[in-house]
Amino acid sequence: MSQPDYSVLLDDEIWAYIKRSEEFYPTGAVGLKIEDQRTVYNKMCAAFHQGHPDGVETWDAPFGGVPCRRYEVGASGVTVVYYHGGGFVVGGLESHDDVCAEICARTGFRVVSVDYGLAPEMIFPACFNDAWSAFNGIAAAYPGNIILAGDSAGGTLAAAVAHHARGRADGRINGQVLIYPDLGGDRAQGSYVLHANAPQLTVADVAFYQNMRAGGTPPKSDPRYAPLQDSDFSGLPPSVLVTAECDPLSSDGEAYRDAILAAGGQALWVEERGLVHGCLRARRMSGRAGAFFDRCVDAIARLGVNAFPKA
Repeated sequence: MSQPDYSVLLDDEIWAYIKRSEEFYPTGAVGLKIEDQRTVYNKMCAAFHQGHPDGVETWDAPFGGVPCRRYEVGASGVTVVYYHGGGFVVGGLESHDDVCAEICARTGFRVVSVDYGLAPEMIFPACFNDAWSAFNGIAAAYPGNIILAGDSAGGTLAAAVAHHARGRADGRINGQVLIYPDLGGDRAQGSYVLHANAPQLTVADVAFYQNMRAGGTPPKSDPRYAPLQDSDFSGLPPSVLVTAECDPLSSDGEAYRDAILAAGGQALWVEERGLVHGCLRARRMSGRAGAFFDRCVDAIARLGVNAFPKA
């Protein structure tokens, strides 16, 4: 299989974003010590932080014993539970603060960002246990519809919670929006091969993060770790997967959509062209990344009111 030409696939705006992000979080950052990875990642996220839209209020408080940040623009019957990205190793309430604030402002929904524990200090299933405990605490605190959302590692956790919630959450989950998630797909095919060395995320990076989260060899046949390893995809909430073309994880969106559809569920996968993993941060620098974020917000808004988005 011939290697893609990223000088053609990616436009000047995305290359400008990549150059700026690498000023803070360099290629090969997974080779740094964990504390150094977190330092450079936090500096990068701070550099791209867009502030809060007018009217958004925030409160930091635990749910289910897990630190969280709540965003509101007024009373809402819909709550978005958001799990941040960062490979289960970096990130937190600050890294995706502006993303959550914008989702809140644009949908009018309450958003609760979950600060789950990170590896290597907390290895699987600790991160899932935090995600599940926070979900239960949030669901107990706020009646009404719940939308699960997350990007990258956070998309993994959102899907894992959706799978685990069947028969346990009384139908409270109205939908899930998974943004370039790692769902544990087959690394021997699709985007894992074609985009194995893509800018911003490589297959080697994916393996590093997976092994760090597992504390060694990743578990098998455990959907709390890799939702695509589940044997049953029935009964899942309406699901929207938005992935980036130049990302080794993109095929996970396709595989997950197909598994849900085969089980009689409702799912939509959209692969946005000319984008890379982590492009949420580029939404103000790139027209394509801005449209990517628009699609994610629209999906959350529609699922919150029981309307499935169109392709």
